[in-house]
Amino acid sequence: MNIDSQIAKISSFQHLELLANQIVEGFISGMHKSPFHGFSAEFAEHKIYNAGESTKHIDWKLFAKTDRLYTKRFEEETNLRCHLILDNSSSMHYPKLKEGQLFYENKIGFSVLASAVLMNLLKKQRDAVGLSVYSDTYEYYAPEKGSERHHRMLLNQLEGILQTPKETKTTDTITYLHHIAEKLHRRSMVILFTDMFQGEDDERLFKALQHLKHNKHKVVLFHVIDKKTEFRFDFDNAPRKFIDLETGEQVNLFAENVKAEYEKLVEAYFEKVANTCSQYKIKYVPVSVDEKFEKILTTYLVEKQKFG
Repeated sequence: MNIDSQIAKISSFQHLELLANQIVEGFISGMHKSPFHGFSAEFAEHKIYNAGESTKHIDWKLFAKTDRLYTKRFEEETNLRCHLILDNSSSMHYPKLKEGQLFYENKIGFSVLASAVLMNLLKKQRDAVGLSVYSDTYEYYAPEKGSERHHRMLLNQLEGILQTPKETKTTDTITYLHHIAEKLHRRSMVILFTDMFQGEDDERLFKALQHLKHNKHKVVLFHVIDKKTEFRFDFDNAPRKFIDLETGEQVNLFAENVKAEYEKLVEAYFEKVANTCSQYKIKYVPVSVDEKFEKILTTYLVEKQKFG
């Protein structure tokens, strides 16, 4: 690698880190308007007091300000283990970005930045984070750690996903969710970013998701889509060629001719996924690439509160 490409890589890496930090800082500064009022003042230095814990380290000054009990957190303490999982299959690289578009305006870019944002928040709270990336292979695995070196290694891996052109690849979600589940030995929050375009047996897929819950893990599924085209099928009525990004299969049609039936089927599928996740006690959150990241962060904080 020559020096110019090294500089470009470093600059891009710092951009992802900087952007994630800006999003988190903006979110924290707005917390006084949210149900998390009281978190922002001493965000990294405190955790909520749980009944039955020692009262020795309760911060009574913060209690006077917020009317909520917090205990002081020590530098070496890790309060949570979180494992992020990214689906890096070809369908996640939709829509194809045009010149001038931001990298997070497609599904994989959105998921990468959302992961970096969560990592930034975890870092601020001195929690441990791990990462798995899969497509038709198990592309990457790192266990949960909280060090600065580990954090930078994961950011570098996320950056690499953005820089590597994606060949046509199918998704072997079922196999690799089972593999990941077997690697998670200590109780963790597991957060999965996927578009759920598996082309596989739904029942086997849900069993794999359920496997992630073994050892009392908390599982959050962010169902990532481009709502405009993948949910509402919002295209003009010019003749179009639609290509399956994972198989290469093509079909020519007028969008208007299938729009009503498509929307009906997609809505039914989303409802089925939501209902099944509810049955398995998996937190299901549909997110679109044109949304802001507050939903990601708020979901994480709410589920962390429940996780205890």
